[in-house]
Amino acid sequence: MRLTFLFICISIISFAQPEASANTRADVGTLLAHYKRAGGVTEEMREHFPINFLFGAEYVSFLGTKSVHFNTNDLSSRGIHIGSEIKGIVSIRYPLASLENIFSEPSFSMVQLSDKVRPLLDKVVIGTRADSVWWGIGLPESYTGKDVLIGITDWGFDYTSPMFYDTLLQNTRILAAWDQYKTSGPAPATYGYGTEFSNPTSLQNAGSDTSNIYSYHTHGSHVAGICGGSGAGKPYRGIAFECQYLFTTFLVDEAAVLDAWEWMYNKANAEGKRLVVNMSWGLYHFDAIDGTALISQALDAYSDLGVVFVTSAGNNGDVNFHLKKEYTADTLRTRLSFYVNPALPTVWGQSIHMWGEAGNSFDAALEVYDNSNQLLVSSPFYSTLTTSTYIDSFLVTPATDTIWYNLSADNTYPTNGRPQMRLRVKFPPSGNRIVLASTAPTGTVHYWNVTELTNDVGNWGMGFINFNAGSVAGDNKYGIGTPACTHSAIAIAAYSSEFLSPSGTVVGGAEASFSSLGPLITDSLKPDVAAPGVNVASSISSFTDASYSPVTSVDFNGRTYPFARFSGTSMSSPATAGVAALILDANPYLSAQQVKSILITTARQDSYTGVIPPHSAKWGWGKVNAYAAVKLALITTGINEIAHPLSWNVYPNPVDQILHIQYMEKAPEEMSVVDMNGRTVISGPYSENVDVQILQEGSYFMRLIVDGKVEQQRFVKH
Repeated sequence: MRLTFLFICISIISFAQPEASANTRADVGTLLAHYKRAGGVTEEMREHFPINFLFGAEYVSFLGTKSVHFNTNDLSSRGIHIGSEIKGIVSIRYPLASLENIFSEPSFSMVQLSDKVRPLLDKVVIGTRADSVWWGIGLPESYTGKDVLIGITDWGFDYTSPMFYDTLLQNTRILAAWDQYKTSGPAPATYGYGTEFSNPTSLQNAGSDTSNIYSYHTHGSHVAGICGGSGAGKPYRGIAFECQYLFTTFLVDEAAVLDAWEWMYNKANAEGKRLVVNMSWGLYHFDAIDGTALISQALDAYSDLGVVFVTSAGNNGDVNFHLKKEYTADTLRTRLSFYVNPALPTVWGQSIHMWGEAGNSFDAALEVYDNSNQLLVSSPFYSTLTTSTYIDSFLVTPATDTIWYNLSADNTYPTNGRPQMRLRVKFPPSGNRIVLASTAPTGTVHYWNVTELTNDVGNWGMGFINFNAGSVAGDNKYGIGTPACTHSAIAIAAYSSEFLSPSGTVVGGAEASFSSLGPLITDSLKPDVAAPGVNVASSISSFTDASYSPVTSVDFNGRTYPFARFSGTSMSSPATAGVAALILDANPYLSAQQVKSILITTARQDSYTGVIPPHSAKWGWGKVNAYAAVKLALITTGINEIAHPLSWNVYPNPVDQILHIQYMEKAPEEMSVVDMNGRTVISGPYSENVDVQILQEGSYFMRLIVDGKVEQQRFVKH
């Protein structure tokens, strides 16, 4: 058999600073090649790469880490815009006109081309047990998310929807919105792009966010309604229906996400309120999906500052798009399944992502078979150890069919030291079976088969297929992507919620087949918990041009607002974000990690989950239980500082003998003194004068339950 192939190597010069993965170098090289060939930015380029017209020019988005030579003045003088920063990680807008210089910038120790982000798409309340929290059954008070901000990063917000008003439909609960696509301004001062709406009049005049890559979508409105919609007189009330909202319609890349988080964090601090951020989106391309990616590091840093992040686990649980191979000098072969949809012109092919173990290289090749499983042609085996250039190539079969592919690889990925390879294969001519072949002397390698679109916003997997006696098929495990793989993020699986049948019987509760399975490639446990995500009814944007099947509608201020049912972990995530808001309503002093631990500790098990010892790759630790979570929150001591002033005070501070409580209008329900480890050291009936002589020197909290909510003040014992 004659082997026919041609490969083209595009060399990308590597500089000592900054460090960058082979994928980033390859894609920057491809972007520049397209740009020079087209003589400008084409719509196809704008859809595929993180290119945006900002500050009067075309900019490319990156994430980066600051080096010891970081120089804001130098960068600014050359038109390079630095946005948000968290623990040395910055969002970068780099001028496309000088992009060839990005890999020689001394201000950065690492740069990463921003990945594109994709959305993950009445019974939820019962499933989460939130109704018991609303009614305050067995609790000191009812909890509705009041005084908690829920930030939503998404697309398709209807600012005028009655779902985002109070329950009397008099005042909007949207504190502010930032549409990063809208160019009319005014932009948030720190960032200089997009348009910020910061009062009811501007929100009403805008109506909705502007058309973007998803046109006039409704995903964000549906998600926001689940988090905390008022119900608008319908039975579809959200979990934390008295929360306030922060909406960001973001530019579908990671740098824009980082800016959105910083904007929300600053807004929450200015209000003195706790912040929960919902992310009903995800990505598989580019990033290390073990929690070490730059965007994950940034998320962890904001979590350390008290921000609670809740995110969809993903919707690839019903496709065998993953393979795990433990090598003993043998070879794996598997056929690639391609996504076929003539109605979707943006389908390009498949993207195979491969990750090995640190210190163990691996090789991969592409093979083409006919329908009788006869090998027609194959590429060379490319090794992570020796492939230092971007490969852009094609294979030609004896029938002169052409199969295009490209490949980039790292033997040591910058954030985790693992070998990785990305192999992208264009949709092949009919009659050809495309096979991945891979080998390694030792070690474990993971593979994922993800659909590649020309606008780079697909995130669904396709199967690995057993095609002959020596080949293997895929499985549906290890399906948690970014940002759900982040250590501090609360990753939410989905199930079909329980509900009351007409006869009064509780039915439902089975797992959602689409919900992605864990664990991570480090074998860390994900997802964390599960929440309802099947046929969830919520608000639809009245401005949308997306298709949907309405279940009802409501008229408000001369406009009709529909409701519809969607399914996905996009729906289970905001349900849990709403529960997190209920927890912080009850006890705003909890850290983000404490909120996550409470959700995990109180998760319930039933006949569908079975006994979970100690974790399930499908269910996490079990089903979210708002009622049990709020009860535990009330007896958990948090040490998170909040700026919201209290009506009472303690003095003297520091104190030697007697601590006095002043300005209490009525006696609290409970009183205790706790140390910095959360241990109760003094408890008893409320008294305005508390003898603290028995305490050792150090910091403590006076902790009261006032109107059903935790309030506490720090004092020092001398």
